[in-house]
Amino acid sequence: MERSKAATRLARLFVFGGALLLTGYGTYEMYQVVSVSRTTILQWALVALFTVNFSWIAVAFTSALLGFLALLRQPRTAPPVPSSLDQRTAIVMPVYNEQTARTYAALEAIYEEIEATGLGSHFDYFILSDTTNSDAWIAEERAFLALRERLGPNARFYYRHRPKNYHRKAGNIADFVMRWGGAYEHMLVLDADSLMTGECITQLAAAMEADPDAGIIQTLPLIINRNTLFARVQQFAARVTGPVIATGLSVWMGRDGNYWGHNAIIRTRAFAEQAGLPDLRGKPPLGGHILSHDFVEAALMRRAGWDVYMLPDLGGSYEESPPSLIDLSARDRRWCQGNLQHMRVITAKGLKLPTRQHFATGIMSYLASPFWLFQLIVGIALVLQTTYIRPEYFARDFRLYPIWPRFDPERALALFALTMGILLAPKVFGLLLMLLRRKERRASGGAIRLTVSAVLEIILSALLAPIMMLIQSGSVFQILLGRDTGWQPQRRDDGSIPWKDIVRRHRSHTVLGALAGISAFSISTSLFLWMSPTIVGLLLAIPLSWLSGQLGAGLALKRWGLLRTPEEFRPPAIATRANELQARNAAFGFDDDDGIKALYEDANLRERHMEMLPPVAARKRGEIETDRALAEAKLVDAETIDEALHWLKHKERMVVMHDRALLNILMHLKKDRPAEAQAAE
Repeated sequence: MERSKAATRLARLFVFGGALLLTGYGTYEMYQVVSVSRTTILQWALVALFTVNFSWIAVAFTSALLGFLALLRQPRTAPPVPSSLDQRTAIVMPVYNEQTARTYAALEAIYEEIEATGLGSHFDYFILSDTTNSDAWIAEERAFLALRERLGPNARFYYRHRPKNYHRKAGNIADFVMRWGGAYEHMLVLDADSLMTGECITQLAAAMEADPDAGIIQTLPLIINRNTLFARVQQFAARVTGPVIATGLSVWMGRDGNYWGHNAIIRTRAFAEQAGLPDLRGKPPLGGHILSHDFVEAALMRRAGWDVYMLPDLGGSYEESPPSLIDLSARDRRWCQGNLQHMRVITAKGLKLPTRQHFATGIMSYLASPFWLFQLIVGIALVLQTTYIRPEYFARDFRLYPIWPRFDPERALALFALTMGILLAPKVFGLLLMLLRRKERRASGGAIRLTVSAVLEIILSALLAPIMMLIQSGSVFQILLGRDTGWQPQRRDDGSIPWKDIVRRHRSHTVLGALAGISAFSISTSLFLWMSPTIVGLLLAIPLSWLSGQLGAGLALKRWGLLRTPEEFRPPAIATRANELQARNAAFGFDDDDGIKALYEDANLRERHMEMLPPVAARKRGEIETDRALAEAKLVDAETIDEALHWLKHKERMVVMHDRALLNILMHLKKDRPAEAQAAE
């Protein structure tokens, strides 16, 4: 353990010491670029912004370099699969208005994998629903009952629906821990798009049993099953660069690691004792419930002395990614708010220094965009200054020549090249590793296709970067101005977004790109060329966003063998099985049916649904719940089930499905109106 701590200290010295040296050198060079003549306030501002942005990419570079060196030395041997386990683990999947065909297929595939290891008796499965859509809720119950019927009474699957999704996902997990966590030594937390092999899960459980100090052990999920252009770019980048970044993080973080909210195993007792989340003072967006709860939960457990670390070399952990740029930006907006809330957590008493660094990294991952935007604005202002501001002919030091605010173009070009090299280095490290590994190289299409794919990913990422910069900058400004975000379910399927929505979301980016291009060209050709990557990305924002969600574009590249990953060439067995089960589940039609109509037509489903409802809370006299009163009035007025379905609004439907008395009224409605009544009308 002492050697491990010493190695971790050396790794941190390498990462942060190296980043500090690089930042110092970059700052010095930038100062030399702008200090050819007298340095103005704008030039000092440019140096300051450059230092902040350069330090951010310098840390990423040194961390990735550490990961690259570690992976070069790492033997390619998989850890042994345990033959026995002593403790019990709950596998929990929180769901929120998800398609049951997908989520239940994933859970069933995971169940089959674990059973195949012979260690299935150590695992129970929980579907923890926070669903607020009435049709999705009944679809979940129908899928659950069908699953239990298929697998038999010994399958150990359980379902719970919360009437109120208090504190969202964090509250969902907390509710499970308080109700059932005491029966399980560990819980393995999934997302609705997670897949984990039986070997991976049993290895995690064995690792937790073997390490009594471990509180959380995190895996590195690889992205799979993606087909749109944008999702395939993300999938390829994550597969090539992800292991390099994750290994670097794992080496220097050591046992002061972080938690990403899913595909990780947690010691239940430690989580229950230490990871309760407080509400932040004030109102959202910076107050109230903490959205990015996973970082804070890891911080609280680490503060209590529990180890949190990652096993990046443990295979068999998978997830999916958003299918388009707009889908990513919707999820990113919520993450941005959660990470900015950490500004109020980072100074909490007792936190470990590496934990504070994790918070700082998460905060900076979003502040970097407005800092980049400010740097561009200051750069344009400086070019304006040098082009149009009159030189100072009579300086205080009585020079013989007038003073212009000038730059050193050769140093500026060299510094730009250094910056781009540091920025792209993690991608190059990942590509080199893939090229060096014969099996992965061939599974990715060979050296030529792999290299072309890497270049294509860099080009597309560069074009999308300025769009994401403006999107994230807008999110930061909105949050700092007090605008809260909602919590919408993620679109997980491949598919495009309507053209009018794309135009609405990106028209301001296009206009800004056009204005920047015209202004830069009118000021200086060199300024236009310097800003051309940003200008082109913004001008193409609408077609790029449209293309990002196109299934045809992604599948065309797939046919050509581009952006191919080893997991795509040889799909994991669990992914193939999950896709088969999803197709079967979709044929059941649960996700397409009206929930209340399904309850009306199926007496057994209705009975089981009412059995799973929580006890009715007592109502205070004189307090009338508006939605319930309206729902009851509409049910009393309705003569047929079709009338009730037509009249009941979303919230009223949820009230009916939560209320046994209203369900009984519903059941007495006729299926069709009498023929004479229809004739009279």
